[in-house]
Amino acid sequence: MATRYWVVSLPVQNSASTLWNRLQEQISKHSFDTPLYRFNIPNLRVGTLDSLLSLSDDLLKSNSFIEGVSHKIRRQIEELERASGVESSALTVDGVPVDSYLTRFVWDEAKYPTMSPLKEIVDSIHTQVAKIEDDLKVRVAEYNNVRSQLNAINRKQSGSLAVRDLSNLVKPEDIITTEHLVTLLAIVPKYSQKDWLASYERLTSYVVPRSSKMLHEDNEYALYTVTLFHRVADNFRTSAREKGFQIRDFEYSPEAQESRKQELERLVRDQESFRSSLLQWSYTSYGEVFSSWMHFCAVRVFSESILRYGLPPSFLACVLAPSVKGEKKVRSILEGLCDSANSTYWKSEDEVGGGMAALGGDADSHPYVSFTINLI
Repeated sequence: MATRYWVVSLPVQNSASTLWNRLQEQISKHSFDTPLYRFNIPNLRVGTLDSLLSLSDDLLKSNSFIEGVSHKIRRQIEELERASGVESSALTVDGVPVDSYLTRFVWDEAKYPTMSPLKEIVDSIHTQVAKIEDDLKVRVAEYNNVRSQLNAINRKQSGSLAVRDLSNLVKPEDIITTEHLVTLLAIVPKYSQKDWLASYERLTSYVVPRSSKMLHEDNEYALYTVTLFHRVADNFRTSAREKGFQIRDFEYSPEAQESRKQELERLVRDQESFRSSLLQWSYTSYGEVFSSWMHFCAVRVFSESILRYGLPPSFLACVLAPSVKGEKKVRSILEGLCDSANSTYWKSEDEVGGGMAALGGDADSHPYVSFTINLI
């Protein structure tokens, strides 16, 4: 599948079918590896020249916006598919692959009546795409919120002993809590374990001898218990900190531990639900935006062709997918099919201050309407 297409229109002097045959012949002869398709545009309502000129000012900005939303949804789909570990599905418009939808484009008269003013059609497309973009922002924010909560919990579960949640490392039998005694949890750097074992009983008075037991260790720290009298706990914390040992606040609660477990399970379910829902919505919305974009491109070709070639509308619109190395040859073929009479309408960029030359949307100017569609 090609990912980069040119949409062009050429001025018709005799008949569109004759010009189409000549174009097919030239492409086949000089650039046979360039796919070529008719881009079928209906007879739209022209309106006044002033309205067309006014509309042309908005077309480039609107195209950038619609194209941007299309790419944004596509990137969201790719991100969700990676996160889910699912195989990428082909993007479609009403079940038709997007490249086929573009190359076999058919105007949707029911959705966009051809007798409507061009500005009304463009505004309708812009409004619809803007609504989808707003909806995307809301849905992504909901998904990211759940994902952030889950990531925060996972960081607590997987971080070093200095910061992680300790509840799943401590058993009821490890903790002594009576009217006079309390068990504290000490985080000891691994290189200081001998120092801890040799000194903890003397960090303050009323420490229970040989009460320290190692519960867990990671790459940096070891988790030890120590039992002492309630009334010296603050003194012990201060003395431990001075020697580089961290005393973690901890209260064993089976209820709290079960609550955290249930919260984690709920967040995992919510994340999967939001991800699945967002992915399905993104597939559907991408199709809607892409369809809107192609209708917008049709309006753009129509209006710019009239401004370029004049009235009555007489032009051949087509879609090409040249290879990078074949672009220069295809440009030469297209220019060769533009009648010299067309030079009346076409000026170089310097001559018109960039106005008419910029209508095509390409950096360089051509004696025909041309702009690029990037699918990714």
